[in-house]
Amino acid sequence: MAISKKVTGFMEKSSWIRKMFEEGIRLKQQFGDENVFDLSLGNPVMEPPQEVRNALIESAQDESPGLHRYMPNAGFADVRTVIADSLSPECKIKLSANDVVMVCGAAGGINITLKALLDPGDEVIIFTPYFVEYLFYADNHGGKAVAVPTRDDFHLDFSALKSALNEKTKAVIINSPNNPTGVVYSRQELQELGQILKAHSDQTSKVVTLISDDPYKKIAFDGVEVPNIMEFYDNSIYITSHSKDIALPGERIGFVALHPRCEDAGSLMAGLIFCNRVLGFVNAPALIQRVIKKVQGVTVDVELYRRKRDFLYQELTRIGYQVVKPQGAFYLFPQSPLQDEVKFVRKLAEKKVLVVPGRGFGLPGYFRISYCLPDSVLEGAIAGFEQAYQECS
Repeated sequence: MAISKKVTGFMEKSSWIRKMFEEGIRLKQQFGDENVFDLSLGNPVMEPPQEVRNALIESAQDESPGLHRYMPNAGFADVRTVIADSLSPECKIKLSANDVVMVCGAAGGINITLKALLDPGDEVIIFTPYFVEYLFYADNHGGKAVAVPTRDDFHLDFSALKSALNEKTKAVIINSPNNPTGVVYSRQELQELGQILKAHSDQTSKVVTLISDDPYKKIAFDGVEVPNIMEFYDNSIYITSHSKDIALPGERIGFVALHPRCEDAGSLMAGLIFCNRVLGFVNAPALIQRVIKKVQGVTVDVELYRRKRDFLYQELTRIGYQVVKPQGAFYLFPQSPLQDEVKFVRKLAEKKVLVVPGRGFGLPGYFRISYCLPDSVLEGAIAGFEQAYQECS
């Protein structure tokens, strides 16, 4: 076999979302699109705001010379300046263009960050349930992802974190609002997290870098605060994309922002830029960079996501499901009525409702629902949720 055993094993671990997607295709062919309710993918159906469309047209029609040539690997300086100025108030620190690297989505940003940070055998702490790609991103660059459990409400378990920290710990990744739970880490949580990491770094004389993967940061509900980690911890790196907040997942555009007081910040920034090049990203696409420059502060209508959340949460809890109410993002992560959530997910599939087993996110016994979908899909799924629950309770 040409493919490596390692990649074969990784593909098995990461295949749950793909399996459900393929099952959805099969069911739709058999029963018709309108009779299958696929809540497995986090692919937003919202279209970009009009301001984004206008900026795209304006940028595409700009005939100034040189707009499509090579650029510095960090991205256009004027774009990075606008982003730094926009981000500084929420970080409570002054950022400049020299603190920002434009990247091909948050995935590109996490990969260049881990490549710049990790030596072989270094550990990266992630919190369960987690975005499964973190496992592979750490491995890409010689590291090892170490999963640390969260509390029953999916907030950070600091006792478990302290037990996991050791001399091999090089980085910690957080994701808030969280995929798959929708939980938002509070100001108090982030303050305590920063204090723990600083104490550990001081004790071991080895810096632990806190990486915040926050593509859902602007999708938060009910006035909940979504603080920025740079306010609480100097050795921090903030990574985001515009896939969710302005519905541009296909354009693969985001940025990495480095805390200017990060230890050895100059060398780390140089490393990020170098890794952007050698990993093949080279630089973020020129056209969409110029678009992003014009729409900082623009966001999709978050109220539409809140209504979808409220509808599903109310219906699921009425039926009897146990689920933590999301504070952001566009997912719910209910507890399965069956201990083996894969069996329950298959039962839902029999009702033509598709979700993702929790073990795909490192936490069996739960399942993920995506609600970035048309209302007709969410409404149509309720009968299947109710029938499956009644048959398994």
